[in-house]
Amino acid sequence: MAADLQSKYTKLAQEYSKLRAQNQVLKKAVVDEQATSASVKDELKQREQSLRKVEQEMDSLSFRNQQLAKRVELLQEELLASEAKGKKSKSKGDSPSQPNLQTQIVFDEDLQKKIQENERLHIQFYEADEQHRKQEAQLRARLEQLEKESDQHQAVVDGLTGKYMETIEKLQSDKARLEVKSQTLEHEAKDCRIRTEECQQQLRKYQMELNRQLKQSSSVIQEKVPFNDTKFGDYNSLNVPPHNRRHQLKARDVAGQALGFIQDLVAALLNFHTYTEQRVHIYPLDSSIEAISPLNQKFAQYLHENAAYVRPLEEGLVQLHQSITEDTVTMLETVDKLQDFSKHVCTYTHFLKKILPYQLKSLEEECEAPLCSSSLTCKNQELQRDMRTVTSVFDKLQTYVSLLALPSVREDAMPQTSSSAVFTQLAGCLHSLHDAIKEMSKHYSQKASLEQELPTVTQKLRTTNECLLSSMGSLTNSTHKIATFFSNNLDFFTSSTGYGPRGGSGTLNPLQAESMLGNKKQASAYMQAVRKPRPESVPYTEALTNRRVLTSSTESREGLTQQVLQSQEKIARLEQEKEHWLLEAQLGRVRLEKETQRIAELEAQLSATLGGGATTAATQALATSPSPAAQDRPGAAGLQNQEPEEKGAGRDTTESTSLVGVLITTTGSEDVSEEESREHLIKAHYVSRVAELTSQLQMADSKAVHSHAECRALAKRLTIAEKSREAMAEELKVANQNISRLQDELTTTKRSYEDQLSMMSDHLCSMNETLSKQREEIDTLKLGSKGNSKKNKGR
Repeated sequence: MAADLQSKYTKLAQEYSKLRAQNQVLKKAVVDEQATSASVKDELKQREQSLRKVEQEMDSLSFRNQQLAKRVELLQEELLASEAKGKKSKSKGDSPSQPNLQTQIVFDEDLQKKIQENERLHIQFYEADEQHRKQEAQLRARLEQLEKESDQHQAVVDGLTGKYMETIEKLQSDKARLEVKSQTLEHEAKDCRIRTEECQQQLRKYQMELNRQLKQSSSVIQEKVPFNDTKFGDYNSLNVPPHNRRHQLKARDVAGQALGFIQDLVAALLNFHTYTEQRVHIYPLDSSIEAISPLNQKFAQYLHENAAYVRPLEEGLVQLHQSITEDTVTMLETVDKLQDFSKHVCTYTHFLKKILPYQLKSLEEECEAPLCSSSLTCKNQELQRDMRTVTSVFDKLQTYVSLLALPSVREDAMPQTSSSAVFTQLAGCLHSLHDAIKEMSKHYSQKASLEQELPTVTQKLRTTNECLLSSMGSLTNSTHKIATFFSNNLDFFTSSTGYGPRGGSGTLNPLQAESMLGNKKQASAYMQAVRKPRPESVPYTEALTNRRVLTSSTESREGLTQQVLQSQEKIARLEQEKEHWLLEAQLGRVRLEKETQRIAELEAQLSATLGGGATTAATQALATSPSPAAQDRPGAAGLQNQEPEEKGAGRDTTESTSLVGVLITTTGSEDVSEEESREHLIKAHYVSRVAELTSQLQMADSKAVHSHAECRALAKRLTIAEKSREAMAEELKVANQNISRLQDELTTTKRSYEDQLSMMSDHLCSMNETLSKQREEIDTLKLGSKGNSKKNKGR
């Protein structure tokens, strides 16, 4: 990531330097253009001055010319007058006088001089006019060219300005993106540094732990292991080596790949021999038309038996692949099926050697055919060499395969170093086989193309040649695949098999392999027995947790049961008290009614029996001394107020206390029954008050629990809000930083743009001024030229 960022920075720097260089060149070109325009202006001013001088001279010359013309006219008139006078004098017979003749001669000479001067002035005027026209045309062409160049430069300036602005915007966007990426990379680098420090700490911890374990293991080995048999080769050779499962899987995979390649090779060889047999029956003589030679008959007979020699190669490798399993030991000493495969390769090699002379003679017989050309004979000779090469390579291949199969018959037949060399030579031999078959296929394709040009070639022969070429192509591909596969896996073949005693370099014999496989079977059986699934059980910690939960639930259930019983007892007791107080209330009502009746009767008797004074005295006595009815009235009021207290328990404390005060003030003059009723009333009042306070307390407890839960929820929400506020504050801080950075960039960009715009506006103003001046100069030149043309026309 850092390399990509650096490369992008370097590219941006290069682009910026290129643009800067282009800008410098453009500035230089503008300055040069301004200098050239200034020089053109100066030259134009000089031309104008010279033009004015020439015009003044022309005016003076024209004036002089007019004067001379008038003088000439006067002289001509005088000449005519003098000629007329001379004629008159001649007619009179008077001879002219000598002074008149001299005057005429002077006038003639003067006239001749004036005419010559006038002619010279006309010539000068014409030349000056032509030179003026040429200079004017040159200046106009130069002006048009300069205008075109100015437009081109302006277009280039505009294009470069637009490109420069686009490049600036692109660079700024890339800069912002790279800054964001650099910030993310810095954060990632910081995280990586933190993780690296943590990993280093863990690594130190693990190293210390491993050193401690190593010291502990070393001390245990030194103290507990009395004899180490791996130090001595003789003792170590008696140890049974471990089984290498990875080597077995790799060997089986390699054998499977080799089997696929050998199957392709077998199919290609079968097709090659079969199509060769068909060709022998077709060319040089067609067996369906006439009898072929005895040599080709024998050759075709041998080729017809090719399947008996080629098929066993595939069968032998199939048996070898089947013998390599995960439960076997794959080494040169233990692979018995390799010997069978070697025998099949040897048989096929003998078959090739047996058919080789017939192949060579058959090719010679084709060369002796009447229509065989020299080039075809040359190709047949090349094919003979290729056949010999292929047979010799197969012979070498059979030799190396036999050497590799030899350790399975005799253990000490070949050491490990020799087997590595044999594998290397076998890989080279496979590459040689591929090259030889490739050359043979190339020569045979050239031969087939030459045979197709023969006039006696048949369609059957063409088809057979095509099939033979396709079989040789598949044979080339299969040999190439086999050679590449063997070269790629050469390290596996030449490396040690991994079977041997621990810590030793000895080899493995078949007896050790059998004991090793037996130990592997015992170990796998033991591991299977160990890995049998045990019946499911509850873990100890989970069982302890369940017991605690069960105990706490049992205790809570018992406590709740006790609370329920207590509540039921309390409810029953309260029901009894309720019934008792209801009965008391009924008795109080009865007694209240009786007292009210008695009081009414006494009042009636008093009002009836007593007179006025006695009546007043009696009423005063009644007013001063509390009567039993009056004493009982508060009790009745208490009884009346008791029912709503028992039903709703909603009276205020002030009423109950006032009731208690009334009861207390009236206790001095009541009898025992009334005292008992008052005690019962007071008791009922306090019981109702306790019930009311209990309900209020329960309500307060429930509200407290509810408020506590709400407070906990609010506290959690507050912590979450605090965390979110901190996160938002961080984000706000980052956003403010980004805003400030973007504002700084915006100000710098704006300032640079304003500077560039001011520079461009100044440049445009200067260019407009130059253009206006040039237009004015052109207009003046046009007016001057028009005036000159008019003057010339007037002349």
